[in-house]
Amino acid sequence: MICIIPARSGSKRIKNKNIKLINHKPILKITFEIIKKSKLFDLIVLSSDSDRILKIGKKIGFEILSKRPKRISGDKIGTTEVIQHEIKKLKEKI
Repeated sequence: MICIIPARSGSKRIKNKNIKLINHKPILKITFEIIKKSKLFDLIVLSSDSDRILKIGKKIGFEILSKRPKRISGDKIGTTEVIQHEIKKLKEKI
């Protein structure tokens, strides 16, 4: 099973919320640790429009880092479109 984490940098309410620290850890790392500990997924993918978020994701240990195009990174783009895009990219790789 595959887990896809969409982490956009341009949140309107809290900028870069995915890398904000809670107890000295980025929220993204806390999320990754919970997913990893669950042992439900064979692969954890991080999808982002931000090179900074992807760089942090690499340090955290995400197996696949996917740079998302700007056309599916805006405020009006839903999670479904992002997930569909990542599944299509994964099918091409596998």
